[in-house]
Amino acid sequence: VQLQASGGGLVQPGGALRLTCAASGFTLHDYTITWFRQAPAKERECVSTSRHGAGMSYYADSVKGRFFIARDSAKNMAYLQMSSLEPEDTATYYCARGRPVLSEIRNGDIYYDWGQGTLVTVSS
Repeated sequence: VQLQASGGGLVQPGGALRLTCAASGFTLHDYTITWFRQAPAKERECVSTSRHGAGMSYYADSVKGRFFIARDSAKNMAYLQMSSLEPEDTATYYCARGRPVLSEIRNGDIYYDWGQGTLVTVSS
């Protein structure tokens, strides 16, 4: 089982990036995929979740209206489309696999596997 996050980079404020989480060794459709981020000296933050089954999506208040999570079952990939990026979005972004109950989706400790992280830097 492997998750590989990619797509990070340097972008100016107001810009956009698309992060990709490539899954192997399991069927992504059967699991909840969540994007977390962690900035230096800050706690890990749950950014967005795409739940298995019901297909519900969740977004942190800080990214609502700017970020969009999606899946491509045929490619076994998940995406985080980020727009109107702000310097406060600078962090390493991770995708994680799990089957959390709704009340636990923000708890990173219960996820089974994590990607290696991709760095997003928003700066002029």
